[in-house]
Formats: sequence, C-alpha cells, structure tokens
Amino acid sequence: MKIVKTIKIDADKCTGCRSCEVICSAFHAEPKYSIVNSKRSRIRVFWDVENDLYVPILAGQYTDAECNGRHITIIKGKEYDECSFCRASCPSRDLFKEPDADIPLKCDMCGEPPPPEGPLCVTWCLYEALTYFEREVEEEEEEEEEMRNQ
Repeated sequence: MKIVKTIKIDADKCTGCRSCEVICSAFHAEPKYSIVNSKRSRIRVFWDVENDLYVPILAGQYTDAECNGRHITIIKGKEYDECSFCRASCPSRDLFKEPDADIPLKCDMCGEPPPPEGPLCVTWCLYEALTYFEREVEEEEEEEEEMRNQ
C-alpha cells in the first residue's frame, strides 16, 4: 500500500470565482507571479449558464490523437459530450495548451513534492470546492494512476 495525494473537486461548492485559475496561472508564469493569464492555468472553471453550474477541471495528460469515445453525461437535464469534462490536452482543441507555444499543459500539483499545505488552487479556494487529500492505493492501482497522469 502507498499513500497518494490528490485534488478532489466538489462542483456543488464552486462559485465560479476563478481564484484557482488566477493563482495557478500566476504560479506558472515566467518569472513566477509576474502575470495572470487564465490560458496558462492548469485548472479551468467551466460554466453551464442554463443550470448556473461551475465545474473546475484539472489539466491531465497529453494525447496524440483525438479520443474515440463520445459518451454523454447528463447534469440537471442538460447533456454534455465527453469533451466537456475531459482533462486531456489533445489535437482537436486548444484547451490546456500553452498559448504562445502550443505546448500541452498538465497539473503538476505546484511542484514535486507538492507544498505541504497542498497545491495553491486548493489553498486559494475559499469555498472548499477543491480539497487536497490522501488515500491508500494498492501497487497495481498506483501504477495505473501514474500512467493516467503522465
């Protein structure tokens, strides 16, 4: 067994303030904290206008090809395609790519190792929509999770 630290998202608590996007983009600016550009953020908040629902999404791994899955998710009666909540940076969309260089972005938990109090998006979230927690995983599950996060 190994302890894995991760960010848990509770969309019901998200107010859409985007402070997570602001601090993430500032942290990853060169030089650090010199500029805020939400397109450089490794977390993005999406807004469903009809249902007044905000959904934070963390940047995941890059994929060379567009996915084949086209599943539908229904939230409060509204249908969303699989891309709506996908964490991957892929060739079919501009989400989670460095705006000036088109380099894929991925959440790095604000460093290796992450800060003891957690990634900055978590510490800046005033409504606890983002929480940092530990869980135990089996070795096989850990390897699978590492593969998904690469």
